[in-house]
Amino acid sequence: MDLMDLAIKDLGDVDSPDHIDGEERVAKVVAKSRNTNSLLIALGGDNSITYSVAKGMWGDLSKVGLITLDAHHDLRDGHSNGSPVWRLIENGLLGKNIVQIGISDFANSREYAERAKESGINIIYRDALRERPIEDVMYEALELVGGDGREIYVDLDVDVCDRAVAPACPASVPGGISANELRRAAYVAGANKRVRGLDITEIDAELDAPDQRTIRLGALLILEAACGVATR
Repeated sequence: MDLMDLAIKDLGDVDSPDHIDGEERVAKVVAKSRNTNSLLIALGGDNSITYSVAKGMWGDLSKVGLITLDAHHDLRDGHSNGSPVWRLIENGLLGKNIVQIGISDFANSREYAERAKESGINIIYRDALRERPIEDVMYEALELVGGDGREIYVDLDVDVCDRAVAPACPASVPGGISANELRRAAYVAGANKRVRGLDITEIDAELDAPDQRTIRLGALLILEAACGVATR
């Protein structure tokens, strides 16, 4: 697929986006580009940007669907890379409009598993992906959270991948999904017109292997999403 005809704009960096004042800066940048792009891609860094980008794009989160590919629920209290989903729920995102894909055994405490259940979040655990193609799971998730024409935000937390392919993700664990599965998920997300925002997070470039495998995966996720957009 040739992407030369696809218009891609770099909106630049936001300094210290994971602090309170940084979140406001992120939201302002996102809000300005909201109506001028078919898909906004935010790059991290810290998974806390999932909150500030989604909040900046929509404001009213009750009419938004969220899909996360993540080893973790991200339902902690406070302001951190472990709390963006809970903060979105506290600000109006409905649990029934959330699908979390790739949640890993031994990577979450009982407290947050119970909080996910109580909130009505739809969970597709890592083990289920051993039996089902990632495309089928994504199509199901998109249909579930995108009902009634609802717009969708997709969080690609790269630590959902096996640690062997994502060493620059501090919280990645052995047994995660493959790099190829995450790439295919990015393509499916990009191809869906209801997906208006997508982030790629939890990559700490300074921790990467000498061959830069995690950084390269992040770059390929951008290209996969762009290829999806080109098919819209």
